[in-house]
Amino acid sequence: MPTPFESMQLTNCVLRLNRIRESTHVAARKTAIGLAALLLAAADQPAFLDVTVQNVRNDRGRVRVAVCTEPEFLSMHCSWIGSMPAQPGAVTVRVAGIPPGTYAVEAYQDENENRRIDRNLIGMPTEGIGFSRDAKFRFGPPRFADAAVTLGPEGGQITLSLRYLAD
Repeated sequence: MPTPFESMQLTNCVLRLNRIRESTHVAARKTAIGLAALLLAAADQPAFLDVTVQNVRNDRGRVRVAVCTEPEFLSMHCSWIGSMPAQPGAVTVRVAGIPPGTYAVEAYQDENENRRIDRNLIGMPTEGIGFSRDAKFRFGPPRFADAAVTLGPEGGQITLSLRYLAD
């Protein structure tokens, strides 16, 4: 049987251990809450998409890129756009502020910088055009599903090629 002094020391030791255990749990909880808050904040942050446009035939004008939701696809009003000066070969355009989701990317070389795709008398584009996933277009534009890409919260990078249908 412990002496009263030993009992008091034992009680103090147990109390100290409990305080240490409680402070460790509190610190762990605070750390977990902080990490969860950071992850939630990061999930809400818009991402970027780097689009490398290949097969640019000259240095005239700008290479324009539009990142579109399904309702916006093939319209004149996509929510996220970007452009860079044209140069022969490849041009990379960064489009920022895009929330994670599924999009289709449209690109064209605006050789005369009029901000639209020029067409010949029968309606064929006279400037190079291309779509994400190099979606094919033969007798009309591709479907959204053929060009759809998924963008996560960390952003992304895609490559597409311009095609020149009419000169």
